Order: sequence, then C-alpha cells, then structure tokens
Amino acid sequence: MKKLLCIVFTMLLTLSFSLKAGHYDGFKVSIYITANDVSKMTNTHWIDSVWASITSRLKVDKVYIESHRDGRYTNEDALIAAKKFFTSKGVEFGGGITYTAPGDGRWATFCYVTPEERAEVKKIAEFTAKHFDEILLDDFFFNSCKCEACTAAKGDKSWTDFRLELMNDAAKNLVVGPAKAVNPKAKVIVKFPNWYEHFPALGFDLGTESKIFDGIWTGTESRSPDNDQHLQTYLSYEIIRYFNNIAPGKNGGGWIDAGGMKYADLYAEQAWLTLFGKTPECVLFEFGSVQRPVFPAAKGAWQGTGTSFDWDKMGPNPTIGSLASVAFETVSKFYSKLGNPVGIKSYKPINSVGDDNLQHFLGMAGLPIEMVPEFPSDAELVLLTEQAAYDKALVSKIKKQLKAGKEVIITTRLLQVIQKELGDIIELRIDDRKAFVSDFGRFGKSKEKMLIPQMLYFTNDAWEDIPAIDKGVQGWAFLLQARYEDGSLWVLTVPDSYADIYELPPPVLNRIRTVAGADVDVRIEGPAKVSVFAYDNRTFIVESFLDEPVDIKLIVNNAANGLTDVQDGSKLSPATAQPARIWLRDTKPSNSFNITLKPHSFRVFKY
Repeated sequence: MKKLLCIVFTMLLTLSFSLKAGHYDGFKVSIYITANDVSKMTNTHWIDSVWASITSRLKVDKVYIESHRDGRYTNEDALIAAKKFFTSKGVEFGGGITYTAPGDGRWATFCYVTPEERAEVKKIAEFTAKHFDEILLDDFFFNSCKCEACTAAKGDKSWTDFRLELMNDAAKNLVVGPAKAVNPKAKVIVKFPNWYEHFPALGFDLGTESKIFDGIWTGTESRSPDNDQHLQTYLSYEIIRYFNNIAPGKNGGGWIDAGGMKYADLYAEQAWLTLFGKTPECVLFEFGSVQRPVFPAAKGAWQGTGTSFDWDKMGPNPTIGSLASVAFETVSKFYSKLGNPVGIKSYKPINSVGDDNLQHFLGMAGLPIEMVPEFPSDAELVLLTEQAAYDKALVSKIKKQLKAGKEVIITTRLLQVIQKELGDIIELRIDDRKAFVSDFGRFGKSKEKMLIPQMLYFTNDAWEDIPAIDKGVQGWAFLLQARYEDGSLWVLTVPDSYADIYELPPPVLNRIRTVAGADVDVRIEGPAKVSVFAYDNRTFIVESFLDEPVDIKLIVNNAANGLTDVQDGSKLSPATAQPARIWLRDTKPSNSFNITLKPHSFRVFKY
C-alpha cells in the first residue's frame, strides 16, 4: 500500500510539474525583464503586486532576468531576490545580457578592440554565469564602433570582414568561454535581431555564431511596415524558418515586442506568425511593456466583425499582456495539429546580401517561402534572388538543376549580376534601362504604373509567359521561361519598388503562384496581402492582412476531396479546378474551394 501511495504521489507530482512547464499547447510564453526592473525586485511588495497584475491577464511560463544593460550592472541582491521570487511562483528563469554601453541617444555597442572594453565584455559574462545556468543575449551583440582603435585595427579589410572576425572572436573568447569557465553548466544563447539581411556588415555571423553559442533566438519583431525598418509582417514567420534551417534544433524561440504598434491586430499577427513558423517559445519584450495600456486608438475599424483577433476578449482596461494572451490562446487551440512547415525553397547563402527582404514581399503576395542556407538540389523548383550570387558556384548548380529536369526561378536583379556567366544556359540582356508599365496583357492592368527593369531576350530561344506592355506598342517579359535540356529557367521581373508587388493584378499573381508552386500542394488565387503557410501533414493556414474582407480561391491537389476548418470543424466541398498549363511540366489535377477571409484574419484547414 505504501509503495502504491508513493507511485500515485510521484505521478501527481509529475503531472503538476508538466502543467507548470507550459500553459499553452506545444509552446511556452516568456517575458524578458530588463535590468531597470530587476533592480526593483528587492522590494517584495512591488514585485508581488506587479506580478499578480501581469499574471491575471497573461499565463507566463518563464522569465529572463537581465544582469547588464547600457553600461550598468544589476545589483547582486536584486538578482538573488528575483530568482527567489520566481522560484516561489514555480516560474522557470534564465539570465539575460544586453551588451550596450552608455550612448549618445542611439544604441552604443562595445568596441571589442580596446583591452579595457574587451575585459569589460568578459567580466559581464562571468558575472552573469555566477547566477544563471542559462544566459540569453539580447540582440546588441554586434559592433558599430568606428573609434580610432577600430579604424586602426581594421586596416585594409572591409568593415564587413573585419567585424565578422572580431565578433566571432568575441563570442568564443569573451563571452561563451569565460561564462563556461565560471559555470560549466552555463548554456549561452545569442538572440539574432530581425534585420538579418544586414548582419555581416555589423559582425553577426549566422553560420559561425550558431555553432559557437549553445543556441540561438530569433528576432521576429516585424512591427509596422512604415516603421523605420520597413519590415513586412511575413518576416515574423520567414525569419524563424530561415534560422531553423541554418541551425536545426538550436533555434529556441521568437522575440516579439510592441514597438511601432499602430493597431492591436498587428501585434497579434507578429505573435502568431512567429508560432506559425513552429517555434517552441515566444518571449515578450519586456516586463514594463507588458503592463502598458492598449489605447482605443489601436482598435481597428474591422473589430466587432468576428476577426481572428477579438478586441473584446482583452477585457476592460487592456494591456499589452492581455493582448498577447488573446493571441497565444487563439493559436494554442490548433498549434499542435500543425506539421512541419514546407514551402518554395529560396536559397540565401549565409552572410549574403542583395534583393533585401524580397522574400517577405513575395510571402505577403501569397507565395509560401522557405528560405534555406544551402542550394536545395532536392527541390523540384528553386527560387533565387540576388543574394544567391554570393555563391560563386551558383551557375553550375543552376545548370545541374536544369539537367535533372527541374526548374529554377531567378529575379531580374540576379540576372543583372550573373548574366555573363548565365550565357551558357541562356543569352539574356539587362542593363540600367527602365520601363513604366501598368498593362500585363491578358493578365490585366494595375491601377497605377510601376517602374520595372527592361529584360531583352531572343525570340524562340525564350518565351514570354507574362507580358509587360507600354502604350500598347512596346513590351517586355514580366515572367519569362526558357528551356535548357529537360529543365525550365524562369526569370521573374521585380518592380523597382517592392511595394508595387502588392499592386499587381490578381491574374498576374495567380500565374506566378502557379509557376512557383511545384513543391507545394496548396496555392491561392486572389489579390496580394494574403499569405499561405503550408505544412507537411496536409494542414495549411491562409491569412489576410487586408483591412477589408476578401474573397479568394484555394487550389489544392486532388487528394483534397474536401477541406475541414480546424478551428470550427466546418466542411468545404470542392469544385474541379481548371488545369494549370505550364510548358514542360506535368499538370497535377486539383480541386478548388471558395472562401472569404475577414480583415486581418486567418483560417486553418486540413485535407
């Protein structure tokens, strides 16, 4: 009997622990606490009151307790008090470091060159490792210093090469090594920011640092597209996917914040797209912001119409914490039913630059993108932007892909960079001349003209798939197809302003989605600012970022005899879709489903 009671007690204890380990189905929610708030935690009345307020609105699984920011250390008494408090609440915790120095109103990084500042970087790592077995670096572990010591140390190297070497050395010898020397159990994690297109110029080396550090985190803060970074919401999904593919199994979570929040839905979108990318944890930046009120000005005009984010669910006097809670509870209901994300493979070599953030605009235009750091020779179709030119063996890889009877899509900007080397496959001409067009022939017209590069080709050596016509008398290929042995090379014209991608007529976008979707079982027909997130277990999500309801058509392969809405259990019956005719490609039978999406809303389907 005594043995049985022990077994029951152990089972109950295990169940209790598992419930505490995660309040949500399949992922955890954390809060990052900056040094300023940690320093207040010796005041037990203050922290009890604030924590009770936060957790009355938001379920929290873990916190990160910061030891340093802006040249100031957190008092050890405060660190100890914070750890004791969260232990008493059954909340997991780790440490945090922000490597910023006192600045001039803008963020000031450490120098990483002078002996004095190198010693300080090392000291911060050692100090933090004394208190924590897990340490998360906020995303300021880069170098923007151009002091006299830095310019002298750089010598004849480019700033990019100099900083990559400098920060890889700092990661290994000033942070990870010293932390583990003090605490062999210490796990040191670097959070990479959202501006990954520009990493190498500031010393962030995704490839090398993801190996030096025990883990990585992902900045998924897409904010508002008119914010100074001009990031598209799709980034919150795609950056998770790219970092997962760079460091499989080491990407611990996504990092979201309320900066630049014009309306509440945008924050919710940032949170759930992070989760659509299948991250195991979301951290909210930061403790103070979570308590911040959400004012009525952030309420979208579409609220009250049954949208995915429901303002009223936040309750009275809403805060960022209650806003986050609504977003997380919404996704928690189906998160574990999603498989592994799949999409159109787009090759971005590590530390490459070019066609900045284009994949996010294409994702917002309805192409499910899966960026990868290695050339995906296993894919039936590969999408290549200017970034791919970083790979000096690129053309030979393109040729091998085509010889295998597969397809490659390149952008006009990439063509401009590699057109001479590409000449062995196809002779195309592109220079600095532009065209101002709105007419796409049988594919319709855009409301306004857009500036595009002029791509010239030889008749019958390549074929215009989508035209771009000027005044009815002059034209260029907006989408071009060329044959090489058994494969197809496509060239996609990209407008000079990526914003014009959203202005393309739906038939133009539909054709591009059809051509690019060789490896994905689902695509949409309709306007831009509607995205697809596909998974390998016959589930997918379709989301609208438009301010008005939108009717779209879902085209799904013929295994889809019907669709089930995962959220409400309703069923959709199919109609046979018109076959997509693409030269040199076998046409897959497919079925179509008509749906309406509410503003800033998504639907989840299984087939």
